[in-house]
Amino acid sequence: MAFASFDARHASTPVAEINMVPLIDVMLVLLVIFIITAPLLTHAVKLELPKASAQVNQHQPEKVEFAIDAAGLLYWNGERLTRAEAAQRFADEGRREPQPEIHLRADQNVAYRFVAQTLADASRAGLTKVGFISEPEAP
Repeated sequence: MAFASFDARHASTPVAEINMVPLIDVMLVLLVIFIITAPLLTHAVKLELPKASAQVNQHQPEKVEFAIDAAGLLYWNGERLTRAEAAQRFADEGRREPQPEIHLRADQNVAYRFVAQTLADASRAGLTKVGFISEPEAP
């Protein structure tokens, strides 16, 4: 509460009005700040960009379906092969540009050792796009 008066007999009584001057000063300062900064936020450099017409490159990388069954047997796009043959094919695919996507399907009963060996062979060959394929759970 404010205690201000020029009258000696009412000097100790509180003033019941709110002093609006500081509030108006703050609002005016904020208004000036917004007026100054608003044009800076919308400022853009005007450029004359070159015109060109080009076709979008829709080249989809190839995909390789790599499967491991419950017995640990390896399949490359449905063709059965050994681990050495799979490592050689990974190395061949790792040198290609763009690299194909490896879709790894592993049976749920297969030992993790076979999955880890396959991932290690693919990584050693430089393949970076390896994805696990699974079936969604039934509700």
